[in-house]
Amino acid sequence: MTREIMGKIHSTESFGAVDGPGVRFIIFLQGCHMRCRYCHNPETWKSNEEEYTLRSAEDVLKEALRYRSYWKNGGGITISGGEALLQMDFVLAVFSSAKEKGIHTALDTAGNPFTEEEPFFSTFKRLCAVTDLFILDLKEMDEEKHKQLTGFSNKNILAMARYLSDHGKHMWIRHVLVPGLTDEESGLTALHDFIATLHGVDRVEVLPYHVLGVPEWEKLNLPYTLEHVKPPTPEEVARAEKLIGTFA
Repeated sequence: MTREIMGKIHSTESFGAVDGPGVRFIIFLQGCHMRCRYCHNPETWKSNEEEYTLRSAEDVLKEALRYRSYWKNGGGITISGGEALLQMDFVLAVFSSAKEKGIHTALDTAGNPFTEEEPFFSTFKRLCAVTDLFILDLKEMDEEKHKQLTGFSNKNILAMARYLSDHGKHMWIRHVLVPGLTDEESGLTALHDFIATLHGVDRVEVLPYHVLGVPEWEKLNLPYTLEHVKPPTPEEVARAEKLIGTFA
C-alpha cells in the first residue's frame, strides 16, 4: 500500500459462514445513515469515537491473513457494517491488496450511499473492479414504504443493483422478512419481478426477522416500534421464498 488508509472498525469475525461463500473473515465497519426499524445492530449507526476502533487497512488485512488456511471452497474476506460504502476508500484499500494476494472479496451493503455523482462514482467503479461479490440487502420495493421503514428512498439502491447487473458483477440478494411490514404479497412479487430483470444474481435469501437486537435498542435508550412483532413462522418464510423465487 502506498499510503495508510484508516477505517472505523466496529468488530471482526474470524470464521463467518453466512456472509459469502466458504469460511470468511468479516470486517464490520462503524456508521450507517439508514434507521431501519428492525435493525439488529443499532450500535453501529453513529460514528462517535467511543463506538469504534481506528485501524489501518494494512493492519486489518494482516489480521485476516492469519486465517487464510481456512478459506477453502471460495472463502475469503467480507466487509460489512454498519454501511461499508460510507468508508469506501478503506474498503478499496483492503480489497485491492486482497486481490493482489488472490483472495476472494465480498461486500455486504444496503446500497444507501450509492450515487452516480462524483466523487463517489469514480471510487465505486474502482471498488467494483476488486470486489468479487456484492451482497445487497433489498428491504422494500415500494418507495414510500421504504422511506417509512428506513428513512430514505430506495431509488438509488435499485439503481445500484441495475448498475451491478449491467457491469457483470456477481450478487446475492437478501430480504429481511418482517411480519406485517415487509411480507405483503404485492411487495414480494414486485421484488421477484425486479430480480428477474437482473443479471449475475447467484443467490436470493429470505432472512427471518428476529428480536436478538432489541437489547441494544434498550441499551441505547432508543424507542423500538416493533415490540409486538413476532418472528415469521417457517410457513411464512416458505411462502415468501416461493413468491420471491429464491435459489442457492
